[in-house]
Amino acid sequence: MISSNDFRPGVSIVLDGSVWKVVEFLHVKPGKGSAFVRTKLKNAQNGNVVERTFRAGETVPQAILEKSTMQHTYKDGNEYVFMDMESYEEGRLSAEQIGDRVKYLKEGMEVNVIRWNNQDKSQVIDVELPNSVVLEVTQTDPGVKGDTATGGSKPAIVETGAQIMVPLFISVGERIKIDTRNDTYLGREN
Repeated sequence: MISSNDFRPGVSIVLDGSVWKVVEFLHVKPGKGSAFVRTKLKNAQNGNVVERTFRAGETVPQAILEKSTMQHTYKDGNEYVFMDMESYEEGRLSAEQIGDRVKYLKEGMEVNVIRWNNQDKSQVIDVELPNSVVLEVTQTDPGVKGDTATGGSKPAIVETGAQIMVPLFISVGERIKIDTRNDTYLGREN
């Protein structure tokens, strides 16, 4: 159990059978009446955001999350097969469990899988990819002499199938660094 007085951004709690992360919190002590905590909570399973008010000192169950490092080994049909880097056990996740970040998932990549142990069954809450990945450009319009870094951008498709905007001078076969948090081009890799 955790007290509403101990809420901080990133704290995970269990409400209505789901895991919620505290995004924002504000302790309010009005002139009359008792203090309360106003929060903004994000559902870890589906991403919904709600605002909720708790009495000061009210206790709620804290979600115990387990983080493990796993390596993506191969894709089997609609499932992605991962190997736990500590126990060498194999696990499978569907594209729905991984979410939209599946577009950057490459064989051999290590990810953090976050699980919530709920009533003797483990449930995947989130899959954290590295903040940046290096991927090869497989398709883009050819560069033209005179294209500069500040002259604009064009769409490019990388080896995993993701499409991002890159500078005009990038050509097919180049390896580029991509920020997975906001789908942006960071630079070229040698």
